[in-house]
Amino acid sequence: MFSGIIEETGSVLSFSQSEKAWRLIVSASVVTQQLQQGDSIAVNGCCLTAVTFDDEHIEFDLLEETVRLTNFRFLKTGSRVNLERSLRFDGKIGGHFVTGHVDAQGTVATIEPRGQDFFVRIEPPREFLKYLVYKGSIAIDGISLTVAAVDESGFSVWIIPHTLEVTNLGTRQSGDSVNLEFDLLAKYVERLIQPAR
Repeated sequence: MFSGIIEETGSVLSFSQSEKAWRLIVSASVVTQQLQQGDSIAVNGCCLTAVTFDDEHIEFDLLEETVRLTNFRFLKTGSRVNLERSLRFDGKIGGHFVTGHVDAQGTVATIEPRGQDFFVRIEPPREFLKYLVYKGSIAIDGISLTVAAVDESGFSVWIIPHTLEVTNLGTRQSGDSVNLEFDLLAKYVERLIQPAR
């Protein structure tokens, strides 16, 4: 479980496919502190297991399905990725509860400065729009954000300059793919009100 408050951005050192799995190696210095083998790290909002690491990098093995369902297939050497350690019971919780299970990919339709802030519009697959509400929570590449508006084809959020500086959103452009995790409560409510089969 995560909070969607990004601790640092890492840089992809390599991402390649081997006989057993995809191997992602990312530079990191904050999330490696007190890290243990097998710990969970959210990378662009996707929960991955730290296989090996040192003070300056972490290595992850990825399933084929993980690569297929996320924007990881677009990663290349030098790509910036958002990193967050899993929540601790003795820590504070900002943001909202994020599981690290990516629901879908969305496309950045607009990202532009408006006054001192930045406006971002995302177009998700249409079947996921039902999980979005005004002032609800959304995780974009693992970043906990508040939905500012929803329409028939997408949603928008506002970003403060700090968020743009400390996450990979500062590198995003129109047409880029982002990982999306919708509010878990909305998905449970949907399931509860469906007729039993």
